[in-house]
Amino acid sequence: MAALNELIQKIDNPELRAEIQAAADKLAKQKKFGLVFEEHLPECTPLYDIPVKKSAKVSLKTGKVSDFYTVLKIEDGKALCLNKDRTETTEFAVDDLVCIAEFGEPIYPYLKPLDSVCNAPDSDLWHTLIEADNYHALQLLEYLYAGKVDCIYIDPPYNTGARDWKYNNDYVDGSDSYRHSKWLSFMQKRLKIAKRLLNPKDSVLIVTIDEKEYLHLGCLLEEMFADADIQMISSVIAQKGVARAGAFYRVNEFIFFVRIGSAAVTPIALPNQWALGTKESAASKGIVWSQLRRSGTNDLRTDRPNLFYPIIFTEDGSRITGAGEALPISEHPAAPLEYRDGYIYLWPIKESGVEGNWQISQAEVMSRQSKGYIKIGKIKENTIPISYLKRGSINKIEDGEVELIGYDERSGTVIVDASEYSREYVPGSQWNIEYHDATYHGSQMLNKIIGPKKFDFPKSVYAVRDTIRFFVADKPDALVVDFFAGSGTTLHAINLMNAEDGGHRRCIMVTNNEVSEAEAKSLTAHGYHPGDAEWIKLGIARYVTWPRTVNTIKGTDYKGSPLQGDYGNYHEEYVPAEDKKGYYKKAKNIPDYPDTPTIKMADGFKANAAFFQLGFLDKTKVSLGRQFKELLSTLWMKAGALGPCPAVDEGVPNMLILPENRMAILNDENSFGAFAEQLSEYPEIDVVYIVTDYEAGFAAMTAALPGKTTYQLYRDYLDNFRINAGRNAR
Repeated sequence: MAALNELIQKIDNPELRAEIQAAADKLAKQKKFGLVFEEHLPECTPLYDIPVKKSAKVSLKTGKVSDFYTVLKIEDGKALCLNKDRTETTEFAVDDLVCIAEFGEPIYPYLKPLDSVCNAPDSDLWHTLIEADNYHALQLLEYLYAGKVDCIYIDPPYNTGARDWKYNNDYVDGSDSYRHSKWLSFMQKRLKIAKRLLNPKDSVLIVTIDEKEYLHLGCLLEEMFADADIQMISSVIAQKGVARAGAFYRVNEFIFFVRIGSAAVTPIALPNQWALGTKESAASKGIVWSQLRRSGTNDLRTDRPNLFYPIIFTEDGSRITGAGEALPISEHPAAPLEYRDGYIYLWPIKESGVEGNWQISQAEVMSRQSKGYIKIGKIKENTIPISYLKRGSINKIEDGEVELIGYDERSGTVIVDASEYSREYVPGSQWNIEYHDATYHGSQMLNKIIGPKKFDFPKSVYAVRDTIRFFVADKPDALVVDFFAGSGTTLHAINLMNAEDGGHRRCIMVTNNEVSEAEAKSLTAHGYHPGDAEWIKLGIARYVTWPRTVNTIKGTDYKGSPLQGDYGNYHEEYVPAEDKKGYYKKAKNIPDYPDTPTIKMADGFKANAAFFQLGFLDKTKVSLGRQFKELLSTLWMKAGALGPCPAVDEGVPNMLILPENRMAILNDENSFGAFAEQLSEYPEIDVVYIVTDYEAGFAAMTAALPGKTTYQLYRDYLDNFRINAGRNAR
């Protein structure tokens, strides 16, 4: 409706304009089932590294990016520009202008190397951070990894109305009547591409959100991922709560899990803090015991006739020796307990005498008995109490018995010393984990790494690790993408996960380089504009995300000193008290994460990372092969980002054989014979790029390279972005 209202205002005839406006207003009030919002609000991106020239689409650096012009001519540092309505011309200083890309227009992106950190020279594992508007970065990632991503984890702007995110390079506040519509349009465009990145056979999209947009986001996800399994959980991230004027304190956020294909939650070993009840109960440790005889629904023999069988005990009832066959439905045991030939036969008969059934089969009873997962009580008048481990597993078993330290009569659960056990566990939908607290394990940790007060509200690295781990624990080579990277917690969490289990998971992060609103006001007051060096160095990518990545990999803080503490041991810290006396008090110490090695922060991570800025190329120069140097890092990423990103000096070599990167490039098809001969010496090379304009020639060369994945340059690249521009706009 926003776009329609703008068009209506252009109608010269006032009567016709009023009549059409009334009809449009009536239409807007009609309710429809499902999510209704403005799907095509205009969205533009400033391109600071593109030179302003004739015919370019530009806006003022200090103005709204959506108020754009077309450059008619440039003379003496001045640009004569035509406004977007094509009604008037204005002259501006070229230095005051920035080129822009409008949503739906073809763009030809590349990756401009900015920096790298290498703490594992013998490893081919390279993470990447891309500084960019995430929409255009997603377009590039679709070209690189369509259908290959295992997990996307994003923490998008929450749209609280507190000017915490931008649309069209301008903050959106609570007074904007199109605030929710803009947010949904913003998210839909990005999720459309994200969906195409995910592996359709087995992958997951994880989205965190607060109460302001969770209803809208849920509807959007249901609409866009109709064939997926979607579940939302609630997670406490602020134990003390965050105050909101006139409202309840916010202590939690919501997490949507969108499971694609066969993706499922993987039970994993988890620590004591996954509390779903009291900290002392077995349920809170991931260990749940249940009586073996079924109760509640489907608890009658007729409901499960195959589960009406005898469990056979020794004569004193102290040990199970076997399980008999199910009794035919027409036959009935004489009593719940039958004594035969020196054995006791126990049937699933209730105290009332009604025939019931067991919860598990004979084979499962014997399997759990062998592991110590069956607990036998003392013989009563007509039964023997039996409970079995319904959820979880215990690695430590002594003399066939689980070490017990008590029993919770109210819940019927066994209390164990969980610190001595490792459990495979799937939690419920309410998470209240102390080390997920964003203050201690988000803000305080980040302040220690990059310096105080550089970023507000980072997530706990343990919260992100645990959330992702449920879907990549059994995928040591998973590819994880975060296109709302913020402070860089996701890459930090992936490195921690790899260090704990020896994985080789790779993370791609995308974030813009915006400064905070306060910093923008200060910079503007000092005469700086977006795109200036002083502005750029304070942007989030360069001021927060990349420094965190470098420091955590190297194991140093912002002063260059070794980081103090261990991951997972949560050493006691002193924090400012919030009482009137102003004393300092200790943060609560949390037990070690079970069965993980002690990882000292000062040791860093055996990993490498490359930092890029997304830039844009001229398609004509690309087609003529004049942008080879610029495109090399993009080709490296498409080949899997293995080994250090290669680089070349000016000029285009006839060929490049890059075994360390497992890729090769042929720029001169006349050299194919020598190229193929050299390639045969490096069987580890998987990806081959061939520059040729001829389909037949490309097909012939591909046929001569069996077992290789080949791409035709530069047609493969140019066609992708020309075609996808229209597709992404729909």
